[in-house]
Amino acid sequence: MVARQFIVSYNDSIFDVDYDTDDGLEVFKIQLFSLTSIPPHLQQFTGEDDDRVVLDDSDLIDISNKLKLIKINEEEKEIKLQDSIPTVVVQDNEEESIRNVQILGEDDESDDSGVVHVSNEFKELFSAASDLMKSDEEYARMLQAEEEALMLQEYAVSEQSEQIGRQIRPYISQVQMYEDPVRQEAARKTVPREELEEKALVSLAKNNEQQKVNMDMLMEFDKCVTMTVEVYVSCSFSFSSLLVKEGNFKPSKIEQDHAFLLQLLFWFKQSFRWVNAPPCDGCGNDTNNQGMDAALPSEIQYGAARVELYRCNSCSRTTRFPRYNDPLKLVETRRGRCGEWANCFTLYCRAFGYESRLILDFTDHVWTECFSEFLGRWMHLDPCEGVFDRPLLYEKGWNKKLNYVIAIAKDGVYDVTKRYTRKWAEVLSRRNITREPDLLATLHSMTRECRRSFTTQILSELEGRDKIESEELEKFLYSTGDASVSLPGRQSGDKQWRIARSEIGSDDHCSLSNTSCPIRVCVDEHVTKIYNAFPPLLSRCVDHSLPKSRIVEILKIFKGILVELRSSSFKTRRTSINPFILHLLPYFDELINALSLKSKIDTDGKVDICLASDPVNTSLGLPVVLDALDDLINVLNNYDDLSQVSLSWPLIKLNRIHSGSVLASGEELPFGIATSAFDGLRTSKWEEPNGARAVSLYLAWSSCWINVDDPGEHISCVLAMPLAGCWIVYKLSDNQMHKLVAYDLMSANDAPERDPMDWVVEGSHDGGSSWHILDEQTSQMFKNRFQRKSFKINSDSVPCNAFRFRFLAVRDVQSNSRFQLGSIDLYAGSD
Repeated sequence: MVARQFIVSYNDSIFDVDYDTDDGLEVFKIQLFSLTSIPPHLQQFTGEDDDRVVLDDSDLIDISNKLKLIKINEEEKEIKLQDSIPTVVVQDNEEESIRNVQILGEDDESDDSGVVHVSNEFKELFSAASDLMKSDEEYARMLQAEEEALMLQEYAVSEQSEQIGRQIRPYISQVQMYEDPVRQEAARKTVPREELEEKALVSLAKNNEQQKVNMDMLMEFDKCVTMTVEVYVSCSFSFSSLLVKEGNFKPSKIEQDHAFLLQLLFWFKQSFRWVNAPPCDGCGNDTNNQGMDAALPSEIQYGAARVELYRCNSCSRTTRFPRYNDPLKLVETRRGRCGEWANCFTLYCRAFGYESRLILDFTDHVWTECFSEFLGRWMHLDPCEGVFDRPLLYEKGWNKKLNYVIAIAKDGVYDVTKRYTRKWAEVLSRRNITREPDLLATLHSMTRECRRSFTTQILSELEGRDKIESEELEKFLYSTGDASVSLPGRQSGDKQWRIARSEIGSDDHCSLSNTSCPIRVCVDEHVTKIYNAFPPLLSRCVDHSLPKSRIVEILKIFKGILVELRSSSFKTRRTSINPFILHLLPYFDELINALSLKSKIDTDGKVDICLASDPVNTSLGLPVVLDALDDLINVLNNYDDLSQVSLSWPLIKLNRIHSGSVLASGEELPFGIATSAFDGLRTSKWEEPNGARAVSLYLAWSSCWINVDDPGEHISCVLAMPLAGCWIVYKLSDNQMHKLVAYDLMSANDAPERDPMDWVVEGSHDGGSSWHILDEQTSQMFKNRFQRKSFKINSDSVPCNAFRFRFLAVRDVQSNSRFQLGSIDLYAGSD
């Protein structure tokens, strides 16, 4: 044993530290942590006289007694770690050729030798891929880091260990309110239940939200990278794991419940209002905070322990903003900040029978968890952000330094921090209110109190569920997550407020997006049927020599009938036809059939239009027909009159290609996915968050791209090629081959700066292995929102089974990194 006394300087401070050589360097760092609050993994020591770096225990024995402490920047440490990543060997499947992927500097370029040069910013992506095969040694290091953090806790914990109990207990009473039948009924009355049920069934039919595809196995690449390499995936996997299957028209109750919960979240996000500063109660103008006031009896009645005061900038009137805690009052006011949002939304979840928890983040945020029978686990839902099942949103997106994340439910209190972090050792170093065993004992005591009236059977079930969740949380810590999903900084709240809280993330314009999209199947046969139903309608009108004005009038009459149908219950849609327009019904036979509707004569002689089959088919088709009618009416207004000669393209659009599969360079989640470009709706769009940037990767597979008929087909390698701008590929179903004769593009609902301006359309006869140009457009301008532009393919094209759009430039690349498009419609030649 050698005892030494070191004089350690850090910034302007000097620390005297007694050191026993038997303890080692790690204990020495723990001593410094108790003095400086710098975590051991961020400490570096050098000799004050010779700048010699202390690397291990032996260095502390013979170095001088004057040391300098340097705090390592976490970001720099990550970069150093990335710089140490070795060359990655990439092997072609079933062949002898091997290429080395060198991780080089930003300015390095690719050459013709087969060596790929990747910029520094993508080293983290390769690192994430290598994390899938963590060695036992690395796992041991993670466990060691956890043990060290627990040791730190012994030095750093507060003497007031009961503090954590005092912070949690008020929320136990809070969640008990969610079980009150009166509050639940009040919440249910405000929800358009049938509307959300319809949206849930449509989302299942279109498969927008249910299916999730893990593309980690294909390696994670991002934008702005130049590479050409075939990557061998060491473990062969079924192609069906990559393919998001087509829509589900016969969902189980579990699937419906899950889909309804997501629609409830989206509805709540739109119906509840975030309050930075409330508008003036008198004139509605902006206000400024004037401090706090005592709550009035009427405010205390609904749990408002504090009231914020705001002064109007125009009329000088004072507006009160009580911070209500009773969700019954919040159902009425429908406004607040994250506390009110999570409080009220959790009540809504309980009102519809979902097992729910209020989640308390000790770094000042609140959200909800619900148990999803569909997923078989607890699911994160943040009503303020409208985000679900993204537990790393706060650590990875907001850059939060989490410490305690506690779930409070009617049946207990749980520490769920491990679900929300992949940096457990760092989080442990910040958990300094109480020791881990004391925390566990406190939560167990609270849970016993919550369960004291439960039956033995229920207690047994809960204990089994607790055990499963505990095992699940441990697995979460060592999972890699989905590196292809970009998690945004905080979106709710005033920008300056978010900046002050350091929650804005790396990019305040960032959004939840996918840079490694799954292959999605278009559920759009109904769109083609609807488009094909318009030519017979117009042909009948021309045969009867109807003037254009009368045709437009007939279309508007039919649109009115459809609007009435849309406003009726989706399960029992029915509307009566005015006897004066019965003679017009034959004009619309094809459209009525395309909507899965029928005309029916009642016993009293009235003619109704009602459902002919599954109501979801009609729910899918109605908005498409209404948008198509608006488009047709607008087009007809540009014609002087109609004749059989004018009944041709672009007025008549037959043979729309449908039911293909789609792959894109990126997409916005959950509403800007790639298949939104082919669903025939104005209300949706494909949005590529990085689509205006200079370069993106095109991913294609070596032997095949997609075969819907053989979902068991295996894939073993992926080809990555740089393409300018962004891209979307459409692969025909059933091995069809079609000549592309025309296509439509429609601008989206907003942000004209994101419109496409230059693009190339290409076709492939071999599923995407080779491409030839079909059409090129430059300097195209969409003057209006929802404007359709039609383009004819003039080249002599051969039959193709895949088409690719490469969007090379957007309207304003200087002020915008995003690309968006309302729709793409592809038209094949007649056979």
